[in-house]
Amino acid sequence: MIRHLSALLLLAGCSVPAITPGELPRSDHFDGRRFFNPDGQQGSGGDAKKGPVGLVESLFSRAHSWPDVPVTPTRPPARVEGEAMAVTWIGHSTVLVQTRGLNILTDPVWAERSSPVQFAGPRRVREPGVRFADLPRIDLVLLSHDHYDHLDTGTLKTLSDRDHPLIVTGLRNDALLARYGIAAQARDWGGRVALRPGIDVIVTRAHHWSGHGVGDHDRALWSGFVVTLPGGNLYFAGDTGPGDMRWALEARRYGPVRMALLPIGAYHFSGAETGNHIGPDQAVTAFEQLGAAYALGVHWGTFELTSEGIDQPRIELHCALERAHIPLGRFRATEVGQTWMIPPFAATDQPSRVTPRSITRPGT
Repeated sequence: MIRHLSALLLLAGCSVPAITPGELPRSDHFDGRRFFNPDGQQGSGGDAKKGPVGLVESLFSRAHSWPDVPVTPTRPPARVEGEAMAVTWIGHSTVLVQTRGLNILTDPVWAERSSPVQFAGPRRVREPGVRFADLPRIDLVLLSHDHYDHLDTGTLKTLSDRDHPLIVTGLRNDALLARYGIAAQARDWGGRVALRPGIDVIVTRAHHWSGHGVGDHDRALWSGFVVTLPGGNLYFAGDTGPGDMRWALEARRYGPVRMALLPIGAYHFSGAETGNHIGPDQAVTAFEQLGAAYALGVHWGTFELTSEGIDQPRIELHCALERAHIPLGRFRATEVGQTWMIPPFAATDQPSRVTPRSITRPGT
């Protein structure tokens, strides 16, 4: 049976073009062939390092215990002008941010499964909080890396053909997208893409790994993003483990953060921890380091990727905020489809501490 499934996956993998190495200079996070985390631990790399058989076993043997959650989709406005900011969690790491007449979408995934195949793998238990047909025209897509729960080529192709948004991502992800007819601007950490006068997209460091097809492990760069905005920046952490927990401090250097999108889920592993995801405690530490006025918890309760309960990240986030004496209204884990209107940024909104309290391992 496993051999048969392995063959199926290999066929699926062959249909996913591997990223071919291009000429890039070596750096503190690129060895000439693969990218790596400069702060040390690379993490296990998850199931990809086990090869096709291990990945198939993971796709078909994972015990699924999460129930389906009823969702009432919302229909966002076409635009939100001026200083007003509307933030809608669509599911997992997909968030619609509307401000200054811009529609910004992070890691757009409308797929039913987080998988290279649509007959196996983690299935969506919360339907998207916005139907794709109700999605307003998108101006900017922030694409953090190439994992299937973040990079959905079907969604991106439809979105690209419909709206022609600016897609900003890390190095070499553009090569993968180009094979599907999707144009993107790829930058190294610290790279910048101008969107409008005074509004830039800056690619920032994250602690993670990459892999989309067979043989392309760590061949494309993972990242977070800062969007510089009048009245306070938008920060999207992408998918990140704790590492040295300085990536948030680095993002803060680009200016005050009005809104942060921080992962809080997929941190409790039944086997060995990978170090690739932060949990609620680390997310609160990052919130403090950013000096952010507000934050939304993402990367939870949509695809059952690890062994925590479906609502455990939200519950533990509340506990972590109480321990840090941060009002719960400042860092929320909303239900999908809910739109949060973010108040104007004020310096007094910022947490006073900007250094870690204590770094605990995910799931502890």
